[in-house]
Amino acid sequence: MAGWEDVREFTLGNISRPATRTGNRIEFGPNAIRAVQDSNDDRVLDPYAYVGANRSLYLDADLTQLLCQVVVTGEHSWSVQDASAAIIGTITRLPPDRRILRPNWRIDQPSRPVITGRTEWLSGSPGRLAAKALSRLIAGVVDGLTGIGDEGGEQPTKSRTLEWRTSGELVMISDSSIRITADWLDRRLAFAYSLLAR
Repeated sequence: MAGWEDVREFTLGNISRPATRTGNRIEFGPNAIRAVQDSNDDRVLDPYAYVGANRSLYLDADLTQLLCQVVVTGEHSWSVQDASAAIIGTITRLPPDRRILRPNWRIDQPSRPVITGRTEWLSGSPGRLAAKALSRLIAGVVDGLTGIGDEGGEQPTKSRTLEWRTSGELVMISDSSIRITADWLDRRLAFAYSLLAR
């Protein structure tokens, strides 16, 4: 198993083995940052950092080796500190411009460009935004014409997907899990965001 520094995709939770096509039994463990291992049919979510009190993460299940801690610095801002209380970076929740929109997020990592997390259908170039809007419109019309989802009342909703970008690079995607695409991102900042977003 690689170290926490190399994690590319993870989730926050206490499920260590989810149900799959070949097995319906779910196994639980301590609340932790968990990375997917093995195939879809034999999926294991290995813990890389364990959740402690006050938005802290530890390298061990006994919660003795602090990895990082999230500290409130303002009404909508937090600093992420390592075990020696040195600041790794900051996370800020940005209020929306309009009431109907959800807040955006910003991650500041020293010596790196600012990373902004926005709803995926609101990020990208104007051409990309138009293509996304058109595809959503077509999907809505097809669903309406075919009646898919009419029966059964409540329909499952898709979790909000955020695209985390610098001015020119996709850094991370977050929805039900977090996928990191930029090697330079300090994983502890992504872990800290998952603590704040839940």
